[in-house]
Amino acid sequence: MNRILFRTRIKFCGFTRPGDVRLACELGADAIGFVFARSSPRRIEPEEARAMRQALAPLVDAVALFMDNPVDEVRDVVRQIRPSLLQFHGDEDDAFCRGFGVPYLKAIPMGGELTQQHPAALHARYPGAAGFLFDSHAAGSGGGSGRTFDWGRIPAGVQKPYVLAGGLTSDNVFDAIIATLPWAVDVSSGIESGPGLKDGDKMRRFVEEVRRADCHVLD
Repeated sequence: MNRILFRTRIKFCGFTRPGDVRLACELGADAIGFVFARSSPRRIEPEEARAMRQALAPLVDAVALFMDNPVDEVRDVVRQIRPSLLQFHGDEDDAFCRGFGVPYLKAIPMGGELTQQHPAALHARYPGAAGFLFDSHAAGSGGGSGRTFDWGRIPAGVQKPYVLAGGLTSDNVFDAIIATLPWAVDVSSGIESGPGLKDGDKMRRFVEEVRRADCHVLD
């Protein structure tokens, strides 16, 4: 398979500073994630996210991340931030996720002692999902742990676009893309100097490694 005609999308997540948002856009990020999950050290308030959204470059998407937030909180974020995409990491069902009139990704926990996920079951459980995000967190816990999971556990035959997350850095994202051929990769702690504080050099190197993988020719 020749990957030179395919571009892996890049989502940088967990922003807390407008300057980091501007730099991420300049470096080539396709989407910027704002975290509203209550347990996350990167959680921000809608007013903060609204200010950072103004730093987004044209054609870069805003993504709002939740984990079992009350419906009123999600609605407030949607109203204030106008995200292009919602991302749910908790026990939300399909009816809840699609109830806000915004496309959504459902995060699938790949950590812990879970059995192999079956693609038909995922599609049946979340028929309204625009895609899935496979992350290294265990069921009941949030993402952003900085840990990877066994990429071989990603179910074969998923018919919707999927995003690879969990412990990605510039040191392993090339191998991750070659191994899994995801629609997109999602990174938070792997481009930081501290929770929510993005490192410009790490972001640049991450983008470079993704592009190197896209140009790699597979036999």
